[in-house]
Amino acid sequence: MKENVFELTHEELKKIANALQEKIEEGLRQDKMEISDIPTHIHPKEDISDGKVLALDWGGTNFRASVVEFKGGKPSVIEVLKKPLSAKETAGFKMNDLFREMGALISELKTLDDTVTQIGYCFSYPAASRLNGDAILIRWTKGINIPDMIDQPVGELLLKYLNSHKDIAPEFSNIKVVNDTVACLFAGLSEPGYDSYIGLIVGTGTNMAGLMPLNKIEKLGSKDAGLIPVNLESGNFDPPHLTVIDGLVDAMSNNKGAQRFEKAISGGYLGELFRTVFCETKVKYDFDGGDLAKLINNPGNAPEEQVNVANWIYERSAKLVAASLLGLIQVLISQNPEFKNICLAADGSVFWGKGADKKSTPYKDMVDKELKKLLPAGINVSIINEMSDPNLVGAAIAALS
Repeated sequence: MKENVFELTHEELKKIANALQEKIEEGLRQDKMEISDIPTHIHPKEDISDGKVLALDWGGTNFRASVVEFKGGKPSVIEVLKKPLSAKETAGFKMNDLFREMGALISELKTLDDTVTQIGYCFSYPAASRLNGDAILIRWTKGINIPDMIDQPVGELLLKYLNSHKDIAPEFSNIKVVNDTVACLFAGLSEPGYDSYIGLIVGTGTNMAGLMPLNKIEKLGSKDAGLIPVNLESGNFDPPHLTVIDGLVDAMSNNKGAQRFEKAISGGYLGELFRTVFCETKVKYDFDGGDLAKLINNPGNAPEEQVNVANWIYERSAKLVAASLLGLIQVLISQNPEFKNICLAADGSVFWGKGADKKSTPYKDMVDKELKKLLPAGINVSIINEMSDPNLVGAAIAALS
């Protein structure tokens, strides 16, 4: 490939941002739109007392079980265990197969005792928040497919399973379920002084969340001006200016037509984009996002064409993330024109990917540089430093809120 088909101009990025803004606003008006805009009915407490919580986190690759302890209102993760639970490991699973694997890991926690009665569960898949803090699974992403869990309460069923197996853990009284973007957003609220907050995930998958006034979420019909987290499920955005390569990756996926934005930028698909470009060249069958980063940072004797394409795919990903942030920021500003300073709390292996040397630009810096070019005058976005276990801390905060 001699020409960079993945290049996007400034104007094209602005069009992508405007298209996303329109889709977000559409999702705020009614359900079952391209951008779901799922309200999360959990208001994070600022005065959390001391105590311990079982915090769970299931993203696209690993399931993590942990115990988070609060002392003087400050959280610390005192124990974490993990096991792979990706599309590969869960192939052919039914709900109880999944719960069995989760329960086995939870039972290995040494600091889990009878004082732990609350569960915070960071569940990184599209799910509709319930008023009791649980969530109903809408659909699977990231290659996961466990059909008997769709349209079911994620937390309630897991809670019943754990409480019916006394060898796993003590009796639990409650469970709260949040998306990883909302968990990240909750963890980011520890940085005070901003007009608004955004949670962003760019790892195996991608998504965003923002704090919005209830009365601006038209489909809720509320007159309350209080803020509530909204999980966009922005990975399902179908942006303009995708390429033929993107179309081929989508056509070969197990969810054709869905998650088009995610398939263009996330770690779960970056390797697939590369393999599709070089479909007539010998490239290892499981070349993934990690391999792409290695090729960029340590090209060695790799063909120049492959190194160039890897960089083009990676750079486009960062620019698309910047454009999506602008789309959400434009929504927040339209809701409140007084907003000037916005805090971005981000997580994910792709977003915090490091350059191998001084010449390699970290992904976060690529996003930041492009976003600064796109932002309206007078608007500032601060990307806070990489947080330690934001999904677990955010899930724990949700459990006690």
